[in-house]
Amino acid sequence: MRIAIPFCLALFSLLFAVTPGFASHAYAQFGDVKYPKGFDHFDYVNPAATKGGEIALVSPSSSSSFDKYNPFTLKGTAPPGLEGLVFETLLTSNYEEPTTAYGLLAEDVSVAPDKLSATFTLNPLARFHNGAPVLAVDVKYAFDKLISKEAAPQFRSIFTDVKSATVLSERIVRFEFKRVNAELPLIVGNIPVFSRDWGDGKALDKIITDTPIGSGPYKIGKVDFGRDIQYVRDPNYWGINLGVRRGQFNFDRILFKLYKDNTAQLEAFKAGEFDYIQCFISREWARAYKGRAFDDGRLIKRELKHGNAGDFQGFIFNTRINKFKDARVRRAIGLALDFEWMNRQIFYNSYTRVRGYFVGSDFEAVGLPSQEELKYLDPIKDKLSPQIFTKPVPVPPVTKLDPATGETLRDHLRLAKSLLEAAGWHYFDGALRNAKGEAFRMEFLDNSGGMGRVVTPFAKNLEKLGIEVNYRIVDSAVLQKRMDVFDFEVISMRNIGSEAPGTELLERFGSKAADTEGSANFIGLKDPGVDELLERVVTAQTKDQLRGSLKALDRVLRHGYYSVPHWYGSVHRVAWRSGRFDSPSITPRYYQPESWILSTWWASASNLRGEH
Repeated sequence: MRIAIPFCLALFSLLFAVTPGFASHAYAQFGDVKYPKGFDHFDYVNPAATKGGEIALVSPSSSSSFDKYNPFTLKGTAPPGLEGLVFETLLTSNYEEPTTAYGLLAEDVSVAPDKLSATFTLNPLARFHNGAPVLAVDVKYAFDKLISKEAAPQFRSIFTDVKSATVLSERIVRFEFKRVNAELPLIVGNIPVFSRDWGDGKALDKIITDTPIGSGPYKIGKVDFGRDIQYVRDPNYWGINLGVRRGQFNFDRILFKLYKDNTAQLEAFKAGEFDYIQCFISREWARAYKGRAFDDGRLIKRELKHGNAGDFQGFIFNTRINKFKDARVRRAIGLALDFEWMNRQIFYNSYTRVRGYFVGSDFEAVGLPSQEELKYLDPIKDKLSPQIFTKPVPVPPVTKLDPATGETLRDHLRLAKSLLEAAGWHYFDGALRNAKGEAFRMEFLDNSGGMGRVVTPFAKNLEKLGIEVNYRIVDSAVLQKRMDVFDFEVISMRNIGSEAPGTELLERFGSKAADTEGSANFIGLKDPGVDELLERVVTAQTKDQLRGSLKALDRVLRHGYYSVPHWYGSVHRVAWRSGRFDSPSITPRYYQPESWILSTWWASASNLRGEH
């Protein structure tokens, strides 16, 4: 049943929520608030969902092990699900409105008329798991810890434009900003809040296996340390009757099981060891998600539609390494990847090629620069390559089966050879070498072996150019450590698509982050033109400004050839055990399957009876 909101009430809510100087139940970066104050529940949940039962799953994005209970520090690996289930934030987003957040720990938020501060009033009901109230001093404590050197450095990048947090009273805290940025109230509203009592006064980076003291709907339950972890629903959860929580987090127990590789995961799923899995490998989906359990309906496989922006995925070059500093070299390497052949032979024609960093969204650049983009490109013309203004935005090469209808792989390799020669790399003595006689060697790092079937044909094409490829599989924890200190040559990277990219891009592409260990600037990108465009992105005051600046940024990044684009799918491929769960009748537009299932599904009658 959808909520009917009278027009006058919706209009009042919209105006009230975005007017600087007034307190509101919600904040919208661009003024688009859907739900009024006091709303009962989000449209896509079932407010009458049954509480109870359990769900067991494996997180496909998690490590194969964990060694700490602290997700906020650089060293070590935290278990899957911890941050989202145990810790809460001042505001919470939903699966319908990408740039809007509603009060959670905070019952209201107000933005100063000059937009240089935001003030949050905490809900007097809010409680930590130890029964203590969530107070303004806890919020300030969490913020101060996260921006200190005790926390992972990416938090300092995320909150770089937040000047300070000030406690105004027991339940009122104000954040002051260094500049006007319409996204900043959302950023500080997303600070994970933890108790001052967590760790008994230890420095944050010394809190390792101390049980977290958060305020979320779940607490840590039974643990097989390093392997499996269970979360149990807090029977005294303070927020159960809030509109932003009603009908959500319905399972009594959530169990994450960790496995060493994809094959072990899938076989364990078929054997009934857990209930839900998401598949990212098209070959497995087509060939391995079969068998008697699927045929007789005990296991269900579905391709779930969504409206998410396309994910960016690609091989990322570490440009801190000399051989990858020249854009001609990076472009030449990209020309050797034959996506069309891979899509036919490996992917069952199930993917679309990634073109840029905001693929499938309103922010993707096309053709020559539009007037919308030139407003941002012209002022920094002296910092950009002339090609950005005179040539269409680069797109990955397309190979054709029939040479008469288009370019073949051979054509692409010829162009790659000429680009490498122009960059000082020539083939002699059985290898591609530079002026010093050093052979061109590349190392691809992978933590699962899943990229092997992609790297193998790619490597064969690169060998035709004289490039030697080493594909190396390492443990997930080892890979993460090497990524944290930028000790790699080429890695595969996936960034989930966003309907409103913003400050997180500073961490991904900003010059300051390039020298910050633990940051997401794996490329090592230091470009003053990119920095200028990032400034325009994070200070955008309207959707039009955001769109224009992001298109310009996409164009500049693509002209830099910092990655070899992969592919993306338009559906979520998931499978689950039949008869265990029920789900709401409405599927939201923007969602990731794991978080959507954990927050909105509920246990069926057989699950509640403990049948397995």
